[in-house]
Amino acid sequence: MYKYKFCSFFKNYKACFSSSSRLHGTTVLAVKRQNKVVLIADGQMTLGHTRFKTDTKKLRRLTDNIICGYAGSVADCHTLMEKLETEVEQYPTDLIRTCVNLAKHWRTNRSFKNVSATLIVADPKIMLTLDGEGNVIEIKDILGIGSGGIYAQSAAKALYDIDTLTTEQVALKSMKIAQELCIFTNDNFTMESLESL
Repeated sequence: MYKYKFCSFFKNYKACFSSSSRLHGTTVLAVKRQNKVVLIADGQMTLGHTRFKTDTKKLRRLTDNIICGYAGSVADCHTLMEKLETEVEQYPTDLIRTCVNLAKHWRTNRSFKNVSATLIVADPKIMLTLDGEGNVIEIKDILGIGSGGIYAQSAAKALYDIDTLTTEQVALKSMKIAQELCIFTNDNFTMESLESL
């Protein structure tokens, strides 16, 4: 009996604190309205049940006209960012082709087999999300990814048609709502924006 209890405790301890625990905990929101594209992300990184870091940067401006947000394992996200930057250098004006090429590489290259992440990539014309399943999906107006993504997306949909709010205000208010609901999301927000066409 004691042996069983000890083994059960040890397995749970390893699951929570071993080196295999993933760094995660992310909310990224993209809003496109009023001739603007806004991406906003929180800064929390979680390891197991611990708030590991509170000022993580989850948005990156790849060029003057392309911004990207990511959710998932930190190492995996940075691996994908490097590959995405290579594709952008080859096709700087064709974002769909860039993302499709990345999705193909992600799906078929063995070294990317266990890479786990979700990306939002946007330029002034188009906003896309892609993942390791080979999906490349164009999003018309609002998208949230990560642990609090659905809360932020739902809030943004409710605020979207309020004309007195700017696009930045819609994004910020939505993230504040997500931060109140999701334990893996904090209020240390970063924001990037583009003038859309």
